[in-house]
Amino acid sequence: MPAKVNCPTCQNEVTWGDQSPYRPFCSKRCQLIDLGEWSSESNTISTPMSNELQGADADAFIEEVEAMLAKSGESFFKE
Repeated sequence: MPAKVNCPTCQNEVTWGDQSPYRPFCSKRCQLIDLGEWSSESNTISTPMSNELQGADADAFIEEVEAMLAKSGESFFKE
């Protein structure tokens, strides 16, 4: 059974799976609202990120992200 998460923008429930292309957001609109908040610096990371992923772990993570992006077959920002 796919996991359920709340949309970070509007808090609507979203199924984490292929049927939800904007996950963790419920829609393109919520995704773009979040992007706007980051670009206007309304959202920030409060502490510097640590380099927890190093070596083979980092390589595996990068490969996983690249595979996920290749699988989607679409640009992240296309409608």
